[in-house]
Amino acid sequence: MSRQELEHQLLTLSLSDKAELVQNLTRTLRISGKGISKTPGVCGGEACIAGTRIAVWLLVEAQQLGIGEAQLLQDYPHITAADLVNAWAYADAHSEEISAAIRANNEVA
Repeated sequence: MSRQELEHQLLTLSLSDKAELVQNLTRTLRISGKGISKTPGVCGGEACIAGTRIAVWLLVEAQQLGIGEAQLLQDYPHITAADLVNAWAYADAHSEEISAAIRANNEVA
């Protein structure tokens, strides 16, 4: 199969299937944790998708509430499936930090 044929087939996939495929490919590239930043004064210094104000804990909490990756990508069109992979990897590596941020946010609300 040529690259062009593969690209054509990929473009016909649903958003959900595309997200899953990119997630799997990104995992094999071992990107984990890249693309996540903490900036003092931005979102309280919480870990965010780099270049955005979308906190990792927010995405994790949304996932815990049953919101799927395809819906997150639709709700936040300026992030990518690779960003979600990075967020999940960061959350796995820093689970206590993310849990504490979720708890703190729920106490404020």
